[in-house]
Amino acid sequence: MANITSLKEAIAQYVRDGASVALEGFSHLVPFAAGQEIIRQEKRDLTLIRMSADIIFDQMIGMGCARKLVFSWAGNPGLGLLHRFRDAVEQAWPQPLELEEYTHAALAAAFVAGAARLPFAIIRDGSPNDLQKYTTTMAYVDCPFTRETVIAVRAMNPDVTIIHAQRADEEGNVQQWVIAGIQKEAVLAAKATIVTVEEICKRLEPVPNGIVIPSWVISSVVHAPGGARPSYAHGYYCRDDAFYREWDAIARDRVRFTEWMERNVLECVHELHA
Repeated sequence: MANITSLKEAIAQYVRDGASVALEGFSHLVPFAAGQEIIRQEKRDLTLIRMSADIIFDQMIGMGCARKLVFSWAGNPGLGLLHRFRDAVEQAWPQPLELEEYTHAALAAAFVAGAARLPFAIIRDGSPNDLQKYTTTMAYVDCPFTRETVIAVRAMNPDVTIIHAQRADEEGNVQQWVIAGIQKEAVLAAKATIVTVEEICKRLEPVPNGIVIPSWVISSVVHAPGGARPSYAHGYYCRDDAFYREWDAIARDRVRFTEWMERNVLECVHELHA
């Protein structure tokens, strides 16, 4: 059975300096509260993994948590660039950032292979690109049966995966619904898993397009209402589009970014934003 803990305890126990940490959630259920607790605890030299690296990674990169970024897309959804991400890559501020880039299909396949405890995944070659020149964890191989040339993608097995979900029961079984993304596979691929949830209830009731992740693959469940804001949690609250627009201006300037983070993240605990 998964342990039900505080967010502070979960991050302190499972996220160590130098760890590889996946924070997954596609469009909604983005684990903002957990990412900001990592910032508050000043975790360093992390390899951050996420298919759609967005604002939470911009914050973590800008606050010096990241040594490396593993991703298949990066940006402020609907707005444009991640300015702290770009500053780290181009100007090494606050420190250099190593990149490992994939397509969505390749990174999803890597998580699936990791979840199955296979050494690598196989995908067919899609649209022409030069990723294989720069991403050493992807390589062309010949199928031993058809002689077709395919791409092998090394399995992704994070030290820790963190996701947000709508709810969990008292035994630590987790339920999420609507957009599943790659969260389930990222959980199964990891050595340890933290799940923040909107509510903890006695019994999980079936919902359309829902999945249940069993407690036996989860290390810690955290009751964190509002833990996905400013993204959304279907059935609980909507996306804060105004914040996404505001972030574009906040993140452009190093001083404004630092002052905003000190005021809104370092000096606050998650419950203030619930």
